[in-house]
Amino acid sequence: MGRRRKLITYPKAFACGMLQDGGRVLFLVGKERFGRKRLLLPNVKINGREDAVAKIKEAFSEQAGIDAQVHEVIFEGGYNAGSRKYKKWIPLLVFEISAKRMQAKPSGEFEGFKWLGIKDALAKEKKKELFLEHWVSELIRKMAAT
Repeated sequence: MGRRRKLITYPKAFACGMLQDGGRVLFLVGKERFGRKRLLLPNVKINGREDAVAKIKEAFSEQAGIDAQVHEVIFEGGYNAGSRKYKKWIPLLVFEISAKRMQAKPSGEFEGFKWLGIKDALAKEKKKELFLEHWVSELIRKMAAT
């Protein structure tokens, strides 16, 4: 009898929102993972023909507690939803976000939030004080270069 493979369904894309205020970016601080905290942008999985703008607006409200207005895509990349050995690259879209009220109230799945300047986020990543997803790191480096 052969080994059964687990059927994994991958989303069509990932989308996240970047809210900037005076050179700082809003990051959500995830629960500790292997002794390190995760620094994340509010994000959502896009399945099938779902509207990415509507989904990220809803996710931003649920995850960060901010009524967001979604603008254009500021970064396109790829996210490895597979493993190191068996890679499965999924498109990633980062949307520019604006809001009238910038006060965040993160949901229970997060420990809190941080407003970090681009250079501060890069410094924390280099010191390994906080763990940034690879695609967030790439986006931050591109923003710091401009």
